[in-house]
This record gives sequence, structure tokens and C-alpha cells, in this order.
Amino acid sequence: MKKKVIITGGAGFIGSNLAIKLKTKGYNVTILDNMSQQIHGKDYKKSYLYNNIKDEVNFILGDIRDKTKWKKALEDANIIVHLAAETGTGQSMYEIQKYTDVNLKGTSVLLDLLANNEHNIEKIIFASSRAIYGEGKYVCDNHGVVYPDARENKDMKKGDFHVKCPICKENVNVLPTSEDSKIHPTSIYGFTKKSQEELFMLAGKFLNIPVVGFRYQNVYGPGQSLKNPYTGILSIFSTRIKNGNKINIFEDGKESRDFVYIDDVVNATILGIEREKANFEVFNVGSGELTDVLTVANTLKEKYDSDVEIEISGNYRLGDIRHNYADLSKIKNTLGFEPKVDFDEGITNFINWVNEQNVEEDKYKDSLNEMKQRGLYK
Repeated sequence: MKKKVIITGGAGFIGSNLAIKLKTKGYNVTILDNMSQQIHGKDYKKSYLYNNIKDEVNFILGDIRDKTKWKKALEDANIIVHLAAETGTGQSMYEIQKYTDVNLKGTSVLLDLLANNEHNIEKIIFASSRAIYGEGKYVCDNHGVVYPDARENKDMKKGDFHVKCPICKENVNVLPTSEDSKIHPTSIYGFTKKSQEELFMLAGKFLNIPVVGFRYQNVYGPGQSLKNPYTGILSIFSTRIKNGNKINIFEDGKESRDFVYIDDVVNATILGIEREKANFEVFNVGSGELTDVLTVANTLKEKYDSDVEIEISGNYRLGDIRHNYADLSKIKNTLGFEPKVDFDEGITNFINWVNEQNVEEDKYKDSLNEMKQRGLYK
């Protein structure tokens, strides 16, 4: 008999790709999604992501804070993949109630139902985030491995964007961040993910339901929403380029991220579903490589054959991290995961897909204005 998998946020970027892959592997897939306008647009039935899954899986339109929708989704379900969340780091700093309500209440409604009702759930997979690490792991010439606090406005105002040792305040160098690193998020979003991890791990052991968490890095690839101006640097820059608008590079352009291709993320998540060794563990999922933002912008400009201006503005957002990339030792050794798609191949696939899509309205300036009005964008 086929296992029934519930994917919350299953019409989103990661969820829709995961749903299709699970179906090809013989799983019975049901999606629970509220079809957020920020991701899918005003009419979700025209959304690329929705149309990818609408005839492939069972679909429930609903909010994860709605107990009745959860009850419907859980009927005969065996596995839950909980991806639904509000995900904009900057946006979370001024939409605090929304982020805590969706990300934490949505989780608590599920766990409360499992604690108080009969069910057939055998495992829960949940999406965490690299945001829980804050700046992550660094090395100081004077004090060895350190976990720096958020950068200070007074330094960035002077154009000093370097991360400082929390002890001697000297510049430090980034290291790959491992799962045993200090957890100290610098955003409300990161805080909700930290709390979500703790909820799942505690409740999972109490309820005797194995849980597996994945701390995803910056996931990208074909299908990533081009409508959302708050998250997804490749999509934001692509929409800017397609509209002929200049690209504003924050800080000095040397800030960097770990970009991991969607297929690798899907494969890692399925390993969590299928491997018992994953139970009650949390894993980093990334490429294990750093790519700076200026390189991203120049690569996109070149591959789109665009002449838009790239401006290194020195602007910055309070709460943004400087660098972070994943130490993949644990997931490699425990689950046998290896990222297979490098950045050049992945970004080429992404661009080829973008070139086939309609040009979306560029709402990036609106998102910056929101943060500026709240004192978060400098």
C-alpha cells in the first residue's frame, strides 16, 4: 500500500518539486497550502507553481493555523513534510505577529492534534533554516573559533561591513557552520525557526513520532517565485533585469551565501523521509560553497545578455548576516547526501526557465521602502 505524504506549503517552490518527485517514487501525495498572494499572485490558479502540481496530487486549500484543514489533511496520512512558513528575513522584523503566528501557531496546531487524536503518522519532516545560526561560525586570530553577534549599525554606517570577534572586536574569517554551532538568530524569522525546531524535537520524542529537521541554505532553481520581492536574491535580481532596472548591491558586494539547487534539496529531504538514521536529527542542506552577491549579479547580467547597471550602493539592512555556508559533514556521513548541481549549471537552468516566463512586475523598491520607513534599511 502506498504511503500517504502530506506536504504543507506543497504548492511552494520546494514543496511542489518535492511533491512531483515523491509521486514518481510511488507515494500518495496531498498538499495543504494557503496559496499566498506574495508567492502565487492575485489569482493562484494562474501560478506556475500551482499549475505544476494541480493535476498531479491531491490539493487542499487552507491555512496551517486552521485545525479543521489539518484534520482533513491528516486523514489516513503516514508522513508529514512541514514546509509552510513565512520566510522573509527582513520582512519578519516588522511583521512580527504574522511570522510568529504562522510559523509557531501553525506548528502547535499540528502537534496538539497529534497529541490528542488518533492518527497514523509515522514520521515528520520539517523545514528549518540557516537563519537560526545568525552569523554562524568564524575564526579569530586571537581567540580561535567564535560565534559573532549581529554587526553593529555604527560600523556599517562607516562602510565597515566586516564581522567582528565578540571578544576582541577584531575582524574574523568565516568557517563552514556545523549543526553543533551556536544557535543565535538575528531575525524574527530565524527565531521562529529555532523555536519550531525545539517544538518538533520535544513533542516528537514525547509522542514517539520520529522527526527530522533540515536547515536549508539559499535554495534556488526553476520555479522559484518571480513575484516575491522579499526573498530569493536570484529571482529578485532576475525580475529587476527583465524590467530593465539597475541592480542595487547592498554593502560592498562581498557578502556571500550558500546557494543550493532545488533538486539537491529535494533529494536530501527524501533521504530524511526514507532513512531511519535521520530520525530525531537535524541536518544542514547546502552546497557547502560560498558565492558573493556581486558574482551573482554579474553572472545573471552576463547570462541574460543584459546591459543593466550594477550599482554597489553601500546601503545595508539591519539584521542581515555577512556570510554563511554549510558544513555538510553530518548529512554526508549519516545519510550519504552529496550535492550534485554546481552553481554554474544551476544558474544556467534557472535562467533558461526564467526566459520562458512572462516578465513580472518589479516590486522590489516597494519592499525597500517598507523597510526604510521602519528604520531597517540604511
